[in-house]
Amino acid sequence: MAIITAYWGLDGMIVLTTLIIAAYLYMTRKFNYWKKRDVSVALPPIPFLGNFADCLLLKKSPGNFLQELYIQGKGSPYIGFYILDKPALLIRDRQLVKMVLVKDFNYFADRYASPDIVNDRLGSANLFLIKNPAWKILRTKLTPFFTSGKMKKIFELMLECGKDLDTYLESLKLGDNEKEIDIKDITATYATDIIGTAAYGFNVNSLNNPDAEFRKHGRTIFNFNIIRGVEFIAIFFLPSVVKMIGAKMFGKKNSDFLRGVFWEIISQRVKSGGKRNDLIDILIELRNTYGDQDMGGFKFDGDDLLAQASIFFTAGFETSSSTMSFTLYEIAMNPEIQDRLRKEILDALDETDGKITYDMIVSLPYLDMVVSETLRMYPPLPFLDRVTMDAYKLPNFDLKLEKGTPIYISMSGMHYDPEYFPDPHKFDPERFTEENKRNRPSNVYFPFGEGPRVCIGTRMGLLQTKLGIVTMLRKYEFLPSEKTLIPMVLNPKAFLTTPLNDGLYLNIRRDICVCLLKLLTVLSFRHQSTSFSTKSFFTGTALLAEAGQQVAVT
Repeated sequence: MAIITAYWGLDGMIVLTTLIIAAYLYMTRKFNYWKKRDVSVALPPIPFLGNFADCLLLKKSPGNFLQELYIQGKGSPYIGFYILDKPALLIRDRQLVKMVLVKDFNYFADRYASPDIVNDRLGSANLFLIKNPAWKILRTKLTPFFTSGKMKKIFELMLECGKDLDTYLESLKLGDNEKEIDIKDITATYATDIIGTAAYGFNVNSLNNPDAEFRKHGRTIFNFNIIRGVEFIAIFFLPSVVKMIGAKMFGKKNSDFLRGVFWEIISQRVKSGGKRNDLIDILIELRNTYGDQDMGGFKFDGDDLLAQASIFFTAGFETSSSTMSFTLYEIAMNPEIQDRLRKEILDALDETDGKITYDMIVSLPYLDMVVSETLRMYPPLPFLDRVTMDAYKLPNFDLKLEKGTPIYISMSGMHYDPEYFPDPHKFDPERFTEENKRNRPSNVYFPFGEGPRVCIGTRMGLLQTKLGIVTMLRKYEFLPSEKTLIPMVLNPKAFLTTPLNDGLYLNIRRDICVCLLKLLTVLSFRHQSTSFSTKSFFTGTALLAEAGQQVAVT
């Protein structure tokens, strides 16, 4: 005889129905949370999934989801939503953004993202994701590596990678022909080589060897397939399930590789006693000085130390390569911008006798404007996450946030807000003239974050990005190909801003203007001419183009 009724089958149905109802009531118990606080919610939450269904099913990237919330909340300073049953808040008002990121930073010093602190130390102990008080100590100790003086020294190492990039492009033997290339892969290999040599004293050489271990594992870390997509979603939005599913920031195999290779580099440096003034030297010095001290659950030793090398490697190559590839994509779509940028580069090279220098790279105003506009349209991480570390009353608003509330800021939402950036889908570097920057409201543009937790590697990232663009544009021009995404389509499985299928194809061809420049320079020397310049050269080539003449120099 059954327990509840006379039939076991009926008992089973009753128990199952009871469990479903109990689960439903449990997962919807907080769905009035924001209504009780008079906070608007974009869409009614779905039982068990909240407002996060499309992201969980990898149909929509978190960046796009938060940008859509930003748009739907127009006119409101903030908008509530639910990650499963967890109430979260999207901040829209730029003054509140300043409060969260800068003025009241102590209330929001930690990110909501939380890797497994026990089983994923490479993910949880790195500077990007580590919690306070360890974050503040770690940030202070690592800052000396990223000073402008240090960057000038590192730039000399970057130049060697720039030469390798130039050699690689020369090996394509374009002549006056076009060739389709995956520019995202090329810029990623270049950036990988720079990070390897500049930060770790390691010759990756992935431009000549695309199957190099560093490059291979770099690809898989940001290969946004279903498994990696779920891992990143869990870490940044569902920390309560991270341990349950065994999610790792870099993936298990990649974590094992990074752990092994960086520990070997450190051991070899200690054994040799050599000094390169790079990140490895700083990590060794920190281990020697503080290795036996517990700093808020963090030690400068073991995986905690290796975590810093791992995050600077992965973040350093991915963000820079994305910015370079999106820049080349946009100027391929806008040839007049490409021509103006190349003219600025060639004029600057004319002043330095063809030598690329640190001062030249950082002093090109139009290049800075172009890169800034790329970062507006394609911020590498399109959102910022924070968590309230204590109860907090929003200034000028009747809303008190409870401790532990996830806070999100849609960087792409603000970057595409027509109130701040008219015609936001147009690629327009003129937004970043000095006058336009002064006239724009503050706290609406922050591609590297803002406040004390702003990206520590901003200076280095921009430097290697600009060097790569200068190296390529001084000899080559880029055009759309048959595989070029028009308009751009982003990968819905990625938490970073990444093209669909992770590739970005363009046509590359040798710039005929540069070929003519070389020829005319030789001729000018033969005739002992001293009046030749790129300015007069561009005037001449413009007349040639107007006359419809085609010149091929190989």
